[in-house]
Amino acid sequence: MIERLELFIVLAREKHFGRAAEACGITQPTLSSAIKQLENALGVMLVRRGARFGGLTPEGELVLEWARRIVGDARAMQEELEASRHGLSGRLRIAVIPTALTAVSDLTTPFLLRHPHVGFSVFSCTSIEILSLVGSFEADIGITYLDNEPLGPVVSVPLYTERYHLVTATSAPIAEKGEVTWAEVGALPLCLLTADMQNRRIIDRHLSQAGAPARPALDSNSMIVLLSHVRSGKWASIMPGNLVGGLDFSPGILSIPIVEPTVSHTVGIIAANREPQTPQVAAFLAEARQMANQVR
Repeated sequence: MIERLELFIVLAREKHFGRAAEACGITQPTLSSAIKQLENALGVMLVRRGARFGGLTPEGELVLEWARRIVGDARAMQEELEASRHGLSGRLRIAVIPTALTAVSDLTTPFLLRHPHVGFSVFSCTSIEILSLVGSFEADIGITYLDNEPLGPVVSVPLYTERYHLVTATSAPIAEKGEVTWAEVGALPLCLLTADMQNRRIIDRHLSQAGAPARPALDSNSMIVLLSHVRSGKWASIMPGNLVGGLDFSPGILSIPIVEPTVSHTVGIIAANREPQTPQVAAFLAEARQMANQVR
């Protein structure tokens, strides 16, 4: 039953029998048969079928919520049993907003020293994707904004406060300033993260409030792309100060604090609100709380 529920969760995520089967490493007929067996066992139709995947039925949506809880609990039980025998092991899946990627090692490095048998998979995601992945137990941990958009039912641990800097070439005229205003920044040729990123929505709001609506000449979901354009000397970008501190800028790039107003937003860890947490997640949350206390 648990295996069939796991397959059903993947099908609901992929919304396509072929892609779901490929993601599960099985054939499409095997996946279809497992879903049919699950429907027979529950006595309801879960999936609208036709020439292609037609979505979940209302009963399917209800079962999906239960499936996520049941599969999550089963995994938690297995991990707790394994931890009781051999200590913490396995792999933590961490979904992170792009602007917080340089902060991940501050958590994973001390955690690995304490728990050398735990590995990590780190994914760069939008904040909306992170909430979905954590809610469906496809990510164990999320690192995202805590105070800008609704989070829903999660456990959260604040890590640090994000403030914003203009990142520009040292050859740019504005590079001579010790600080710049949002209005001044809005007049520059900017390259920013794409509009699906919460960081971009934050920046757009503050530029708009300063009377300089964002009109970036380029946007990308990659911080590397943004930095490469800034390095050319023809572009500028807006990045969080903590990210700036974690990057090794070339001699031709500098960062300048943005003021009028000086704004900040809290970045932290989220996990599904469940009791008990898996041993790995509980230990990682404890690591995050310790790190947050040291920052304070």
